[in-house]
Parts: sequence; C-alpha cells; structure tokens
Amino acid sequence: MNGGHRRVLGARSPALTSCSLQKMCSWMLSCCLALQHLAVQASLLCIFHLLLLPTLPKEPPHAQATSELLARSLFACGISTVLQTTLGSRLPLVQIPSFEYLVPAMVLSSHLSLGASMDRNGTAVASTCPMPHCAVAGSWTASLREVSGAVLISGLVQLVLGMSGVGGWAARRCGPMVLAPSFSIIGLSAYKEATFFCSTNWAVALLLMFLAVTFSQHLGSCRLPFCAWPQARGGSAELSVPTLRTFSVLLPFAGVCIVCAILSHLRIPWESLDLAVAQLSWANSTFHTPWLRIPYAGEWGWPLLTPRALAVGIAMAIVCSTNSMGCYVLCGRLLRAPRLPPHACNRGLCTEGLGSLLAGLLGTPGGTAASIANACATGLTQAGSRFSVQVSALVCVVLGMSPRLAGLLTRIPLAVHGGVLCVTYAVAVGTGISYFQYADIDSGRNIFIVGFTMFMALLVPRWLSMAPAHLATGWVPLDLLFLSLLMVPVFLTGFLSFFLENTVSGTPEERGLLSDMVLWKAGAGARHPCGERDEASQVYGLPAGLRRLLPSSCKAFPCCFLCPGTEEEEKEEEEEEGSRAPEEGTTAPEEGMHLLPKPSSGELQPSRRPSEIEMSAWHTVA
Repeated sequence: MNGGHRRVLGARSPALTSCSLQKMCSWMLSCCLALQHLAVQASLLCIFHLLLLPTLPKEPPHAQATSELLARSLFACGISTVLQTTLGSRLPLVQIPSFEYLVPAMVLSSHLSLGASMDRNGTAVASTCPMPHCAVAGSWTASLREVSGAVLISGLVQLVLGMSGVGGWAARRCGPMVLAPSFSIIGLSAYKEATFFCSTNWAVALLLMFLAVTFSQHLGSCRLPFCAWPQARGGSAELSVPTLRTFSVLLPFAGVCIVCAILSHLRIPWESLDLAVAQLSWANSTFHTPWLRIPYAGEWGWPLLTPRALAVGIAMAIVCSTNSMGCYVLCGRLLRAPRLPPHACNRGLCTEGLGSLLAGLLGTPGGTAASIANACATGLTQAGSRFSVQVSALVCVVLGMSPRLAGLLTRIPLAVHGGVLCVTYAVAVGTGISYFQYADIDSGRNIFIVGFTMFMALLVPRWLSMAPAHLATGWVPLDLLFLSLLMVPVFLTGFLSFFLENTVSGTPEERGLLSDMVLWKAGAGARHPCGERDEASQVYGLPAGLRRLLPSSCKAFPCCFLCPGTEEEEKEEEEEEGSRAPEEGTTAPEEGMHLLPKPSSGELQPSRRPSEIEMSAWHTVA
C-alpha cells in the first residue's frame, strides 16, 4: 500500500501533513478526498439496492421509486456519518448499508415474496401467517415497510449494545487470532458480488483495477508539479502532493466512467448483460423525479413491526455490530491510530443505532454501518481525514434531498462497481493476513482455530443457501433469525474465533497478547502510557466544546460506557492486561504489536509518536 516503499509506523501522507499550512489548499484537497469517499460510497449503495430490490415482491408502485429510495438512503447515511465522526468513534468512517445488512434483508424479503421461507433456487416451504397484514404482504410497499421495521429494530438493539458496554467489552478481548480470520473473511465474502458485477464487462473492470494498482503501488511516489505549494508562508521550499497515490481510487473511477460514457454516446456495444444481470437494471426514470424533495418519516407509511421483523432486526444488529467493530480496528490500523478504547467503540455503535433508526423511519431497506470499502480505500490511498469524510457526508445529505441528482448515480456502469469491490476489499484481506505476524502461527492451536473458523464460515452459508429447508424449527421468526445469522460469514468467523480463542488454552506468545506494558518493561523504547493516552484522547475524544458542556453525571449508567474512565480505572485495566501477558524478560525487544520494518534494512524498530501536524489530519484539515 506504500507504492513499493516501506514507511515507519506513524508516518502520515505528505498531502495531509502539509495541507494544514494553507487553508485554501486544504479545502481543495478535502473536497477531492470527499469526492473519492463519495464515489466508493455511491458504488456500495448502488450494489446494495441492486441486489435487494429484485427480491421484493412485484414491482415498485411508481417508476421513480428506486431513485427516491436511493436518495433516502443517501440522506440517512450522510447524517449518520456526521454523527459518527462528531459524537461516535471519531474515526474518519463513512456510513453505508453494509453487506451484513443485505443478507438478513434478503432473507426477509425472499420470505415475503411468496409468503414462505425460500432459498435462492426457488425451493419453498409453506408457512402460516396469522398477522392481519398478510393479505397485503405481497405488495412492494408493504414488504418494504416490513424490511424497514427490521432496520428500525436493529437500530434499537445497537443502541442497547452501545449503552450497555457490550461492544467495548468484546472489542478489548479480540486479539490477533480473532482479528486475522475476521478481516480475511470480510474481504473474501465479497468475491461473489465482485464476480457478478465484473462479468458485465471484464475489460472495464480490469481497466479500473489496473489503473488503481498502477497509481497506488507503482506510481505512489509520483508528485505532479502543478500540485505544489509553499511549505511555509514566505518560504521557498515547496511540497507536492503524491497525487496519483492519494487519488488512486477517484482517478480510475472517474476515468473509466468517462470512457464508458463516450462508448455509450458513440453507440458502441460494450456492456454484455445476461438475463440475471438485466433484472438489476434501474428504472429509466432519472429525469422524471423531482429536483427537490426533503425526506420525512412516514411518507411511504410507517415501518411494520412484526415478529418476523423483530427476529431479522436482532440479527441485523448483531452482524452489523460485529462488522462495525472490526471496521473500527481496521481503520485505526490503516491510519496508524492508537488502540481503540472501549468508550469510543460504544459511542460508535450508539451513533450507528441512531442512523439505523433514522433510516428505518424514512422507509429505507438498509441501516447504517461502518463502510469497510471506504476504510480500505483510505488505507490504499494513505489519505485519512475526518474533515473530508464530513464534507462527503454533507454532499450525501444534499443528494438525499434531490432524487434527480441521486438518480444520476444509477448511471454508473455495473462493471465499475465490481472493480471497486475488487480494489477495496482486497485491502481487508491483506490486513487480516498481516495480523498473523503477531501470533505464533506455527502453533497447532492457532492453525486449528484459523482453519476451522474460516472453513466453517464459508461452508455453513453455502449449505444454507442451497437447502434452507433443513433449518426449520416450526416457528418462522426463529427460522429467519437463525438464517440471518448463519448466512453471514463475518458473524460466523467472529463468533467461532472469539469463542475458541477465549476457551482453548494457550500461552500469551501463541495468542499474540504482547501488550504495550510488557514492551515498556522490556525496554523496547515504546511510548509511555500517558503519551498513548493523550494520543488516544486526541483521536477518539469528544470535541472540547462538547466535553465542557457534559455534566459530571454522564459517568452514571447508561452513559458510563460512553465516557472515558478515570486514570485509576485505566491503570487497573492495564495491570489486568499485563497479568495476562508474559512475564518480564520473556519478550525480546524486537517483538511487539507496534513495530514495523525499517525502510531500508528490513529490521524492526519501535514506533514513534506522531507529531502535532500529523495528528491535525484527524481534526479539521484546515
């Protein structure tokens, strides 16, 4: 991800370290980075709706319903992103309806389409429905309202998980042997969708991937002269942006879309759509939708809260919380951030719950969760800025209030969606594999945990997709709950690896539990605990103005898990972690979780503390 060059841990992109010197430059750079985030987000949103909407029964009530539905999703995702970056985990994370929302939503919509639990091959199992709305359950609007009801329930469950501290508790107990297979499966689980969309035109998809790899890996150090500005006011030295690496997703995305538009204008056939792909085509109604329509709750009817929606909503909350907690750790690792504290994880789940509540009230079929693709794009381009993500969120809100502008996103070629999935999710796979270096992967215990969890995470969803009738408890909501959970590979991997890691005995060296406290005792030259605490406060802490307004009673339940603990509590947690780590002297100075190879020799060296200029990229880039 560094263009063939290794960098020291904590080193930031020159584009971000220098853009804080001039306000105009930082605004221009932030807007370009915001467009890059918006391109990836729009692609993921289109994929979600293209795969889900055909599973709903019948057709939408009016031709422009799909564009309006996409606009509502953009509106909810924009507001949720602002909440996440301001009050939540504070990481530069874009919010979207992730693939973990897609599987439970498709399970419910497929059940509603025929009034039965059915698999993708059409095998149906009859079921009774005593609810009074079953007579109209076959309509498009009623089915969409029930899916929105599941999204609403998932938001409530996520709020409970965040306020109760369950998310932060689980995140602190996820070591390398949990994170490594989970990230790997997160990336590998998208290969079917990537293949499906790339098959519309492999030349277009391969062109996008070729450009992205060339810009980010081979031309990563290329600095264009017209992107330079003075290093300081009145100074003669100039710094230039590594343009091709910083925009290694936006430039290929825009270039390939322009090429496809030219081919379409010249009436050159370039897109091959088979019968399955042709059913995903959007309604040709972009120019029939209104320019301005502010979405509001209940416009398409209030969400339907049924036992089926309750079961699927609980499954949505569990699998999406698992995905989001992994995304927090993934984003922090790619941006060289300090370790994620529990209160930041809990706040992140709470803000995602609020975003899902808003999405359910607006009638969208998907909630909001942290975008793995956008986090991986940040790691690929090495340009992470909270301010640029907030700018992209405001653009999403504007697009959400204009269905006609949102409808323009439906013109993105399907092969481009596949190329974006291949480029971004590949980073998640690589990040997961990199976590194996912290544990003893030659240990028989670890080999079994990794192999068993990843194999079962791929086997069980495959079996259920071919024969869901085998999972029949006699009560439809319970069947939908189990199907929604067991058909998500990420949940299976996280659950199995977490269970085995915390139940199968193993030494701290095997499990990779080499804490920072051990490194300090071993004299590895790592950061002082107070220094790491200050850095974590700068990255994950709430804004200073908001902290001054919060009363001291915010530490009481249920807000106690959303606020940082006292120094005494943090010291006790560190001592508890140190007790699980190896004794003093057993860890070599070269070992640790915060060590990376030196640029030239390949030897390990301790991480350094980011400078004030580097940390400024987490706040406003201006």
